[in-house]
Amino acid sequence: VLLLSPLCEHPTLLCSSESVGEETALDLMSVFTQCPPRSSQFRCHLLVALTSVLVCSSCVSNRSPASLDFIDLLLQICQDTSDLDGDGTQRYPRATACDCLCEIEASCPGLLSQRLELLAGLRQQETSWLHQAYAGLQILVLRNAVYQLTKQTGAGAAHLKALLDGNTSVAWEADQEAFHMVTKDSAIQSSLILGPMGRVPTLHTGPDCKELRSVLSSLLEESYLLTPLCQAALFRRLTEVVAMVPGIPPTIFRAQLLRLLGTNEVCLLHVTLLMKCAFTDSLFSAEDEAFLLKRLVVLSQHPLLSTPEKLFYMDCILHFPENRPINCGDEALPVLLTPQLASALLPTVFNDSATLLARLHLQALVFLEEGEEEGRGLAYIYDHLTALLHIVDRGGSRDIVVTFFRAAFLFLFYFQHVEGYSARLSEQLCQLYLQHTQLAPHILNLVDKTLERLPECNWALGLLQGLQRVISTAPLGQLTLRDLSCHLKVLARVAEEGKISQCSTLGFLSAVITQSSSLLCTSGDWRLGNGVLGVCRRVLLHPSLDSLLIPLADILQHLTCYYGDTDIQDHARLYYTLLTTLSREKLSVVLAQSAAEGGGQVKKRTLSCVMAESEGLTNILTVHQTEQPVFQLTEALSGLQQEMENLQLSQDEGDKALESYRAQFSESGFASQIMLKYHLTHTEPHDPRFEQIFSICLHFSLTDDHYEQLQDISVPCLFRQRPPPVVQLTLKPRQPYPTTIHVSAIFTSKDGLTWHTTMPDVHVEFQQAFLPLPVPLSWSRASRQDVFEGLWDEFCSEMGDCIISLFCCQLREAALKALVEKHFLPFLVSDLSQEDELRVLLFLPPRSHVLLKISSEEDATQFNMATDTRQLLPHMNSYLLTVTSSQDESVR
Repeated sequence: VLLLSPLCEHPTLLCSSESVGEETALDLMSVFTQCPPRSSQFRCHLLVALTSVLVCSSCVSNRSPASLDFIDLLLQICQDTSDLDGDGTQRYPRATACDCLCEIEASCPGLLSQRLELLAGLRQQETSWLHQAYAGLQILVLRNAVYQLTKQTGAGAAHLKALLDGNTSVAWEADQEAFHMVTKDSAIQSSLILGPMGRVPTLHTGPDCKELRSVLSSLLEESYLLTPLCQAALFRRLTEVVAMVPGIPPTIFRAQLLRLLGTNEVCLLHVTLLMKCAFTDSLFSAEDEAFLLKRLVVLSQHPLLSTPEKLFYMDCILHFPENRPINCGDEALPVLLTPQLASALLPTVFNDSATLLARLHLQALVFLEEGEEEGRGLAYIYDHLTALLHIVDRGGSRDIVVTFFRAAFLFLFYFQHVEGYSARLSEQLCQLYLQHTQLAPHILNLVDKTLERLPECNWALGLLQGLQRVISTAPLGQLTLRDLSCHLKVLARVAEEGKISQCSTLGFLSAVITQSSSLLCTSGDWRLGNGVLGVCRRVLLHPSLDSLLIPLADILQHLTCYYGDTDIQDHARLYYTLLTTLSREKLSVVLAQSAAEGGGQVKKRTLSCVMAESEGLTNILTVHQTEQPVFQLTEALSGLQQEMENLQLSQDEGDKALESYRAQFSESGFASQIMLKYHLTHTEPHDPRFEQIFSICLHFSLTDDHYEQLQDISVPCLFRQRPPPVVQLTLKPRQPYPTTIHVSAIFTSKDGLTWHTTMPDVHVEFQQAFLPLPVPLSWSRASRQDVFEGLWDEFCSEMGDCIISLFCCQLREAALKALVEKHFLPFLVSDLSQEDELRVLLFLPPRSHVLLKISSEEDATQFNMATDTRQLLPHMNSYLLTVTSSQDESVR
């Protein structure tokens, strides 16, 4: 079986010619004859391999001797009924032989047409489950034989009768050119089903075709014995046969129609609709048509059906084949689908997204055809759209957001001409954006798709104007940097429309970058600066640039002088130079050429009077991506530094120390920061292009919520020949757990290009959050021990999250002392020379403590732990396990 697998999977590769296929097939048939009948499974594999080899090596299509012998072998196996009284295992080779004959017939249509009488006899005699396979093979051969006759000049009833009453030998001596069909199975299905039924080739037999009628009636009478999928395939091919033979009336299906109309099987209902499309009122009466449509409406909302099934039934309604269609569009609703009947499929907010959109689409077509633009139907659709908008406004999920904007597009696609509703929708979208600026990509996508599908509609331009108005009139005091980023994206899109004035856009940009309270220029955020430049770049291409020259120049000059990022200053200076040097026509050519080069087109040298190497303009204005990390952060200092804010502890010693510490801690805690210092170094192997790097902006992304978001860090330069600069990360913990920080950077190389690189992750270990007790340095050791004792007693009371634990290991006295000096010395509150017990107090910001009592017993070293945050124990245990196992074996 393993050796046969390559022949089944790669027959064209292993049998590249007809001669090789012939030789391989003869060898396999020799193996088959020597295989004992008891090995039925292996015989099945051999039949499949033989079929693959003969079909793919063109032996079947050329009717080679080996292929003819193999077909005779398959027919002999199909006729072998010696297993009727056995255990049924020999039926599997018969089923496989039948499948192989189907594959051969499908690859070479008409090859078995002389065997129709034999196949009919096998089907009628079979009483096992193989009856289904024989029925499928017979109708496939019959369909191909009838189609073959329609291609032969002068063929009629006599030829059809000869095929149905043929002898048991294949007429290989017949004219092969006349016998061979010019189309494959897929092409036959395309011409019969997808094309209009009037163009199907017909076989003129006259009324005298009782033999074919008898065969078809026999197949139809036994169709209920088949599985639903096999029934659907049978009815489809029977439909094709009846369509090609006008002498057979479509009413031959009438006896099966009642069962098909009441079925709940998707495949059978689908084939029923195909039959209706083929025969219309020749088979389906007006009552049948109305019943079928009502049944589709019922099934489209049936609670026991799955969503894909209900969506399929709604799609069938949209493409319902009418007996006498009026419309010929792709999605023309049937005349019988009245608003009253369609009211059962009104959308609700409780529908899933796909169902809701499908129902909305259907209702839009219904009310559009009924001419109820101003009626209750359209009002219901708009009320439903408004309900979705309110859900989005109240923080709906991403699925709801996407559904709403798709529903809005459907509404505009059909009812954009109803100005009252479209204007209200535009106003509501503007207000929605003002409350949720993160929806900018969805709104802009709605604008783009509306302009694409409805180019003559002015609604999208009106929405862009409305967005520009609400952005420019919004109070700047309430503007956040995130909102500003979204506003810039919208204004950049607005600036692309030549019919929209850009005066308010430039007024907004000027106010944002020049107001005294603005953080935009002082923050030096590269992304926001690039967003402002993106708006300016599009304004440079605006048809009314002449009237916008002075305010645009002021904005670019202000960015050049005061923006806190060198890269943004350079780009603003370039735009300012182009604006004040070139005419509007030449400026459009330069920027259009830059955009074309950015799209991968061939570069051309233009405007050499302005820039000697203007083909580099695209590279200057583009952020490139490095293939490998260029530099990395390596830890510079192992020590930790804490920065207490508003720390006002009393310096009293003795009993007052603990009370003072508790009072300050319970009142506000300690807002501590963890300072981690790293060296910014080049990675290996190094790239010669990045020996000297300038204007580095490091961006940090957290992988969890254990720490506050980190601000971007700017580094002026990085030279390989110079000492690496020190980068200090200021971490504000929410929970002092280990974490991983993703790092990326944007920088400028010495050739002036801007690059983006992904850096290796920074891993913050658990021990890096350890801080000494946050008390003044003037406190004596006794005062610190008083705090330790008080906290230990409090933690041992088992209140809240407080918990105690024990960690044991094997350490000698020297190893223990070395371990404490190396890892716990800054946190030690007892004397290191104390032999009986060492005490360590760890403060983990923002409000956690871990207390350790370390002692050496007879059989082990014990670390008694107490903490007010039980979630720290697994991390502390792992840390102790690491530091104790790392001690030198000689001192353990």
